[in-house]
Amino acid sequence: MAKKKEPDTDFVYWDDNSDKKEAKPVEETDINVNIWNMPAVFVLETQMPEAMVNDLNEYLDELRESEDKESLAGTLVGQIAHGEQLNMDPEHEKVRSYSKFITSLGAQYINHFMQNTGSMLSKNRQVAVDETWSVHSYAGDYNPIHDHGTKTIMGLSTTSWTKVPQQILDQPTTGDALYSKYNSSGVCDGYLCFNYGRNEIMNVERLRPPQSFEVKPEVGKLYIFPAWLSHMVYPFRGEGERRTVASNMNCWEVEEAA
Repeated sequence: MAKKKEPDTDFVYWDDNSDKKEAKPVEETDINVNIWNMPAVFVLETQMPEAMVNDLNEYLDELRESEDKESLAGTLVGQIAHGEQLNMDPEHEKVRSYSKFITSLGAQYINHFMQNTGSMLSKNRQVAVDETWSVHSYAGDYNPIHDHGTKTIMGLSTTSWTKVPQQILDQPTTGDALYSKYNSSGVCDGYLCFNYGRNEIMNVERLRPPQSFEVKPEVGKLYIFPAWLSHMVYPFRGEGERRTVASNMNCWEVEEAA
C-alpha cells in the first residue's frame, strides 16, 4: 500500500479538542503580510451606573401603577403576552440622566464609525432621543426579528436591562466552554440576538465569519447599534421579570451658523 504523500507546503493543524497546535517550520522571508478586517457592523457596549439603573426602576415601578401609562403594544413587535410595553418620558427627572448618557455615547459611536471606516460627513450631527420605551417580559414572552426606524436616515438604537431573572444570569456567556445550543440546553433563553447577514452551517468551512451573535442580558448592561441592525429576543422559562429599557435616537444635521 502506497504511503500517503505529505503536502509540500507548510501548514498549521488545529485540533479544537486537544488545544494542540502543530506546524512545520516556516522559512524566514522578507515578505510582509497584512490581513484586513472588513467590519460589517459596530456595536457599542457599556455599563450604566448603578444609580441610573435604580432611577429607571423607580420610575418604571411608578409608571406601571399609573392610570395614565401608555401601552405601545400596537406599535412594537414584541410578543409580550404576560407583561407590557410602555412609553417612557425621556425628560422625566428620573430618566433625564439616562437620556443624556445615551446621546453622549451616540456621538462617540458616530465618531468611532467615521474614524474606523475612513468616512467623512458633509455636516456635523446632533444626536437626540426620538423615543424611549420599556419592555416587561415574563416566561414565554419574546421579540421576533426586527429592526428600528428613526426620523433621520442615520439613526441609532439602544437596549439595556434593569432587571434580569436569575436563571438567565446563571447561563453561560457566548464563547464560554459550557456554551452549547445542543441537547435542549436552554443556553439562549432570554438572550438578545443580533443578525446582520447570512448564517449557514458551512460558514466555517467557507471561511465566512459569523454574521450573528447572542448577548446575555445583565443588569445595567447597555448596547448602542445602528437602527437598521436586525435583532430578536428569545423567550425564557421560569419566574421573574426581564425588564428592558430601549431607545431610538435621531442624528440631525447641524447647519453652520451664517
